[in-house]
Amino acid sequence: MSVSLHDTTAYEPTAYDPTATPVSPGAATSLLDAYRPTTDRFLATPRRTLLGRGTTALVPDDSRPPAVRVRETLDGLRRAGNAAPVVVGALPFAPDGPSALAVPESVHWAPPLREDPLVALAVPHEGDRPDWRVREVPEAAVYGAAVASAVARMRAGEFDKVVLARTLELTSGQEPDLPAMLRRLARRDPAGYTFAVPSGPGRTLVGASPELLVARQGGLLTANPLAGSAPRSEDLAEDVRRAVALLESEKDLHEHAVVVAAVREALAPFCASLEVPERPTLVRTAAMWHLSTTVTGELARPDTTALDLASALHPTPAVCGTPTDLARRVIAESEPFDRGAYTGMVGWQDADGDGEWVVTIRCAEAEGDTLRLFAGAGVVAASTPEAETAETAAKFRTFLHAVGASL
Repeated sequence: MSVSLHDTTAYEPTAYDPTATPVSPGAATSLLDAYRPTTDRFLATPRRTLLGRGTTALVPDDSRPPAVRVRETLDGLRRAGNAAPVVVGALPFAPDGPSALAVPESVHWAPPLREDPLVALAVPHEGDRPDWRVREVPEAAVYGAAVASAVARMRAGEFDKVVLARTLELTSGQEPDLPAMLRRLARRDPAGYTFAVPSGPGRTLVGASPELLVARQGGLLTANPLAGSAPRSEDLAEDVRRAVALLESEKDLHEHAVVVAAVREALAPFCASLEVPERPTLVRTAAMWHLSTTVTGELARPDTTALDLASALHPTPAVCGTPTDLARRVIAESEPFDRGAYTGMVGWQDADGDGEWVVTIRCAEAEGDTLRLFAGAGVVAASTPEAETAETAAKFRTFLHAVGASL
């Protein structure tokens, strides 16, 4: 079926302003419905919806810092006559891992999905879903043992926090329908950060993250660290009880405070002013409650880009741990897989330095007939293997719902 990209613009450099350009219902969902794997790059945020088509240039994947490589790529295209180049793509968790950043041939923008009334419509029947075979890597008991080992080391004073992840490998006899999967993810949490971008030869990264790493618009920045989580309940009274308990949990409040302190420390050198609320609030997805703090600041220098800020923040203790270098070693010792793009960042940046970078969580990587799902939990000295295993299972639900599988 052909989908027209109606009521969108080829480029719109600042946050979408509905008072400036009248847009009919369906502008954002038309971009969602138009997404095609391999050639397209899709990103929906609470500020805008973006669809990049084709590839004008690839950002070199070398030893230089990502912010430098992106800046030089965009500056070169602008000098060559491209008035408004935009980089879109993903960066990995590991500092020496391969990136997947590109400048699309065309970029279409629309208002946020959450403002499009058509996003509330039911997804049309899209045929039979695959009969998935599910394999845990590592198995839940092995993951629980890794959590217990980390807790023992923390209680001995070796380090303060580590985020340990596990994966589900889903296989079937056919390639997954990525456009249908993306539509289900976006409609389940239209106020979140939904993405689908190439992540390597024959691979696609697709997900729905709740967490903004950092956004830069003009001289202003916004970061929204999340740390401390609880699964939602279908029973309203129980759901509210869990939310209140999360706000009062000493373990989760401590975990959150560690992350917020790290964000403050990383961003302060770039800012003339920085506002950090004293206590977190709650945000919710369809599957989880999260403790949330919105950090805002005014940049000290106009040439600081969104990716400069994101690179200074990455990885936060919310996806790695603290101290960072030791937490990375514990992760490498404990996780029997390569994280790749998981817990890296996905987003966009323009030639003026504006952009949004999102923490790559609640995601999967598709390759052939295989989907690898990722979920992690922050482990501190007060953690238990049972609670962290249950938390990762709850986080898997976002993606399992989208693909029609169960754990």
